[in-house]
Amino acid sequence: MNEILVAGIDTSTQSCKVRITEARTGRMVRFGKAPHPDGTSIDPQAWWEAFQEAARQAGGLDDVSAISVGGQQHGMVLLDDSGQVIRDALLWNDTRSAPEADDLIARLGRPPRRADEGDLDADTMMRGRERWVRAVGSSPVASLTITKVAWVSRNEPDKARSIAAICLPHDWLSWAIAGHGPAAQGNGNAGLESLFTDRSDASGTGYFDSATDTYRRDLLAMALPEGMADTVMLPHVLAPHEIGAKADPRIAGKNVPGGCIIAPGGGDNAMTALGLSMQIGDVSISLGTSGVTAAISPVPAYDMTASVTGFADATGHWLPLACTINASRILDAGRTALGVDYDELADLADQSEPGAAGITLIPYFDGERTPNRPDAKASIHGLTLGNTTKANLARAFVEGLLCSQRDCLELLKRLGTETRRILLVGGGAKSRAVRAYAPQILGKDVELPKLDEYVAIGAARQAAWVLSGDNQPPEWSIEVKETLTGEPEEETYRQYRSWRK
Repeated sequence: MNEILVAGIDTSTQSCKVRITEARTGRMVRFGKAPHPDGTSIDPQAWWEAFQEAARQAGGLDDVSAISVGGQQHGMVLLDDSGQVIRDALLWNDTRSAPEADDLIARLGRPPRRADEGDLDADTMMRGRERWVRAVGSSPVASLTITKVAWVSRNEPDKARSIAAICLPHDWLSWAIAGHGPAAQGNGNAGLESLFTDRSDASGTGYFDSATDTYRRDLLAMALPEGMADTVMLPHVLAPHEIGAKADPRIAGKNVPGGCIIAPGGGDNAMTALGLSMQIGDVSISLGTSGVTAAISPVPAYDMTASVTGFADATGHWLPLACTINASRILDAGRTALGVDYDELADLADQSEPGAAGITLIPYFDGERTPNRPDAKASIHGLTLGNTTKANLARAFVEGLLCSQRDCLELLKRLGTETRRILLVGGGAKSRAVRAYAPQILGKDVELPKLDEYVAIGAARQAAWVLSGDNQPPEWSIEVKETLTGEPEEETYRQYRSWRK
């Protein structure tokens, strides 16, 4: 019997990965990867070129029956009426729109008949955050798409007036695979009406209500030039296993009878959850460029402090999560400062003790999203002549990373989120020191799935689901490599909280 192949694509901040997968079992058949440029403002053409290279490395997509794209969330892609990109995409980790986030909160929080520009008093901001959370599950921070649209409107008004459509990185790449955008080759049809997305990625824009599956154009109007919100094209939001389009046969499915279908795709966090086969009660902590602590919930999450974002998942449930801008790069900063590699950093940390002899790293190197401090910098506290050693500093860097994720875990618990099981994934999970101290600082045994590309696996699983026409995604086995155990140790986290003000 011939294998039926599907492709899962991960168009992440750092690279594009293409995983060719056997649809019934989830077994990887081929794989390719190509880098993305550094920076927080990127020409989407670079994503297209990386996808083509990764697909080439994976042996091509001619024999693929279904394809799905998982992508970095919140990135803003603006298209004009000819389907051309208006300006470089602003990525999730671009914090230039922090003032616009505050302005959007204040505008929704002001009392009726009051329009004081720049009014950022505490009551107004608290009221504004609560109103945003009730509307879309999240309050604006610099990461969210709506703040980036507002930044363009304020700082590049000519470009803002040229906006015909707004989409996200995964939306744009799915659209391109369908033969639009860079694949259109000047055929004269912009195809903006063919843009599509899914609930998970749409729920990270700041103008989509996942509880009712509707765009809030009244909120988007606050970020766009006057009169544009009702006419700008937004991607059609698909159900979790609805077909989005057919792939251009020049790109995928040329040798498949009937061609290759394109699944809805989704945000990277939702695709990770799908790739891990997460269920209600499962919590994943993903340590990549960003740190993400996420849980599956049967109901929408509304955190009135706006610390937890109430996103949707890729199955019809919800994915409340707390995200930090700084994650595995905290370890990279520690290695650079101490002049060591990852193993040497772990060896040094092992020579210290819980709490790093009183040294605490608050790891807000590139600003921070949770807590919302876009202009913050990292800081080290508790240094004395006696404790300033390489071993203690190494331990403080590892503990700072884990304590920042413990913060996120506590925020989810505060909302009543069930946390039966913790799964640790991402590049940061490769660190021997992270694995050693995770159960102590997180206060619970931690399961370590086999290191793999779970965004791409989740996308492939969705592609197989859509192809099957079944009501539930296929059952693919996920190998748990190890269960990390250790005695919970609260003093380190209490020490961290005493400095995190």
